[in-house]
Amino acid sequence: MDITKGREKLGGKSQTPGSSFNSPVVIKPAGSHTQNKKSLDYVLRTGLAGGMAGCAAKTIVGPLDRVKILFQASNPQFAKYTGSWFGVVTAMRDINRESGVRGLFRGHSATLLRIFPYAAIKFLAYEQVRAVLIPTKQQETPLRRLSSGAIAGMTSVFFTYPLEVIRVRLAFETKNEGRMSLRGICRQIYHEQPSRISSTGSSSAIAAATTIPTPKSGLINFYRGFSSTLAGMLPYAGMSFLTHDTAGDWLRLPALAPYTTTANPKNPSAPPILRYWAELLAGGFAGLVSQTASYPLEVVRRRMQVGGAVGDGHRLGMAETAGRVWRERGWRGFFVGLGIGYFKVVPMAAVSFYVYERGKVLLGV
Repeated sequence: MDITKGREKLGGKSQTPGSSFNSPVVIKPAGSHTQNKKSLDYVLRTGLAGGMAGCAAKTIVGPLDRVKILFQASNPQFAKYTGSWFGVVTAMRDINRESGVRGLFRGHSATLLRIFPYAAIKFLAYEQVRAVLIPTKQQETPLRRLSSGAIAGMTSVFFTYPLEVIRVRLAFETKNEGRMSLRGICRQIYHEQPSRISSTGSSSAIAAATTIPTPKSGLINFYRGFSSTLAGMLPYAGMSFLTHDTAGDWLRLPALAPYTTTANPKNPSAPPILRYWAELLAGGFAGLVSQTASYPLEVVRRRMQVGGAVGDGHRLGMAETAGRVWRERGWRGFFVGLGIGYFKVVPMAAVSFYVYERGKVLLGV
């Protein structure tokens, strides 16, 4: 029998001996494809998944976020409630009694306006930075994961920080009478300027007002607390992504995989994904670790952001704000509301990572 008569034809072309034996034929499973992470389609899909994840997570914890901001910024009306879980419930009850359910979501519209681009940029930036720093599985190290998350977090906060300042100011407002609109809040922040210190004031107050030169008004007011935010983003975003990815690796260990993973519904040939409870567990653990690492800087940032709404209106620097917190409450002042932070961040991070990972599956990325 002539061996040439038994040659297979692939793609309608005869395979010569050189091509059939020297060039291996790779047959991809049905539905599989190689992702080009630099393509616009991939960027848009990951951004959409990230934006949806951020909005879903923030909506779930909206009321707790409002109370936490009031506690962190030492709002005079709610300072008496700090320090206990009962105080959290009481504060939420009082807000509901005075302003209804809408009061619990005060500033939430600004939150969603900010969180969608923030989360979208954060997740897509993480994917892009990760692809550069970790091009292969062999190069995947905790330091590279930490760096990828930190760079992604700093990138997203740079573009969305003014919206965060507006959201915090809206949430800080507690008076029903004369409540300002979103436009009014923006106008007030833009035109805020340090108040004049009289000659009879204390020498420390005079020194504080003259040490750091500040403009009378302008866009710089929308970046109050930006330095502490950047400093806090390194441990928060970095530890968040590092912990989530590490926890995911643990849950995918051969001994646990039969119980923690399931087939990808959109592409059965792709690597299995975590079950819903396992993904929520990994995300919640990531939120717990990242919140603990970054909370003191978050307290400083909140105090800087509401600097024009309380006190003499003087724009405090990061070190000056930290010193004031220390003088008022000592080291415990840097952890005011941490219990609420856990109660808020753990489910928020769990939902965020869950929606993002499932969103990527549904969007085919």
